[in-house]
Amino acid sequence: MPASPQPADSATAVARVAAAVRAGILSGALAPGVPLREEAAAAEYGVSRHTVRAAFQRLVVERLAVAEAYRGVRVASFDRAHVIALQQLRAALEVEAVRIAGERFGSAWPDEVLAPARAALDRLEELAIDAGDPAPRQAAPGEGLSDAGEPAPNGDAAVDWLEVERVHADFHRALVEASASPRIIETHAALGSELLLFLLHVRPHYTLDSLIAEHRTLLDELPTRGGDAVREHLEHSTRLLVEA
Repeated sequence: MPASPQPADSATAVARVAAAVRAGILSGALAPGVPLREEAAAAEYGVSRHTVRAAFQRLVVERLAVAEAYRGVRVASFDRAHVIALQQLRAALEVEAVRIAGERFGSAWPDEVLAPARAALDRLEELAIDAGDPAPRQAAPGEGLSDAGEPAPNGDAAVDWLEVERVHADFHRALVEASASPRIIETHAALGSELLLFLLHVRPHYTLDSLIAEHRTLLDELPTRGGDAVREHLEHSTRLLVEA
C-alpha cells in the first residue's frame, strides 16, 4: 500500500522548525560549522526528534546545512570554494537570462520589464531612509575602508539587514525573470536560501548606500552592456569575499 501522507500538523511543525533554524543561520546567529543537535532542537521547539530530523533535511537540501556520517548535521561553511562555485552558477544563470532578454528587447528594455528591479531599489531606498541614511552617497574623504578596499560599514547599525538581503535577492530575481525562460527562472529560484547566505557574508563589505548605488548602476547598464555588466557585478562581489 502507498505510504500515508504526512499529517498536516506534522508538516506544519517541520516547516516551523526549519523556518526558525533557517532564520538563525541567515541572521548569523548560527555560525558556519556550528553543529545542529536534534535533541536540543526538539526540546527548544517542543517537537519530536523525527520532526527536527525532517526540518534539518530541508536545510541540507537548501545547502544551508550539511549532513556528514558520524558527525551529524552542521551549518554549512561558506568557504572560498563554496563562494566561487555559487557565483559561477549564478553567473551562468543571470548572465544568460540577461542575454536572452537583450535578444528580445534590444537596447530599449520596456519599462514594465525593468519595473520589478526598480521597485526593489526603491524599497532599498526606503530602508535607508528608515535607518536615517537619506540617500546613497560615496565614501567621504578619509572614511575608513574595508580590507577589500570598500567603504567600511558606518552608521548602518539601524539597517534591517535581513530585509535588505531579501529585497536584494528580489532585484536579482527580477533580472532573471526578464528572460521569461521557465527553466532558468526555476533553477535560479532554487538558489534562494543559498543566495541569502551569500548576502549575509558579503554584508560587512557594503554600506546600504553603496549597495544601492552599485545596483542602480547595474540596472542602468543592462540595456546596453547586458551580460557583461552582470558578470562584472558578480565578479566584484566574489572578490570581496575571496580576498577578505
